Amino acid sequence: MFNLLVSGSGWADARDTIPEGRALEYTEQHLIQKFKPEGQLDLPALISLPTLFLEESSARGDQVARVGTITRARISGRDVVLEYAYDPAIPPFTNNKLEGFAADLDIDDFEFHRTHWSVKDVDLFRVLLRNMQPRRQLPKIFQIADPEKIEPSLVSAMMPFHPSFDAVYAALKSAAEAVGLRCRRADDIWENPAVIQDVVSLIDRSNVVICDCTGRNPNVFYEIGIAHTLGREVILITQSEGDIPFDLRHLRYVKYLNNGEGLTALGERLQPRLADLT
Repeated sequence: MFNLLVSGSGWADARDTIPEGRALEYTEQHLIQKFKPEGQLDLPALISLPTLFLEESSARGDQVARVGTITRARISGRDVVLEYAYDPAIPPFTNNKLEGFAADLDIDDFEFHRTHWSVKDVDLFRVLLRNMQPRRQLPKIFQIADPEKIEPSLVSAMMPFHPSFDAVYAALKSAAEAVGLRCRRADDIWENPAVIQDVVSLIDRSNVVICDCTGRNPNVFYEIGIAHTLGREVILITQSEGDIPFDLRHLRYVKYLNNGEGLTALGERLQPRLADLT
């Protein structure tokens, strides 16, 4: 449940009033019985609820709504005097935005245009979380999950699809498994007709992406760009320093030799890094 407080003149910073006669308007009868037993407002019970503060909407609907807490309430004449604080963790949002999901909060359109105090039998924070999270900007060439669904234990390996990298991939899998993670490569899966969609989906689900720049493979460079854009943790590895693109040489990378001893050393260097990132 939550309080809905609507004011025609907007809300002050920490203290304001609302007419007592407007309290519990547009509130279901069972809630009125709960919060106004024997005709008296149960102020301690009411102020225990989270509160949505609204200014009455004008034609533009650009008034700002805030979420907060009533810290103190008392009756003074015909008004209820309220002291309150806004929740700094929840940014303000416009009435226009709120009107888009008002039905989920059991708020009728006309409530935006009348000063009153109502109580809604709705989980305010659940509705806000569902409706206020910013959507991802979605690409047109391939698909990504919205909202994103990162698998915390998933590490993906981006490297050329060539047998000469199979031993490297095996070393990466061993390093991941040693710290309780699992490593996959796009050719391990066949979920979509287009290879690029499987690659992007794997990157998008991954917590960490290891990219092998050896041979300056253009597909790998493209995948590095995708991983960086999606905000994934990226570890660059290479057999030759010259294969690291100029624009990425300011980033740390791991150089390795593609032989038994070199791959063992690669795994040993990656294990603590993977552990730190996850």
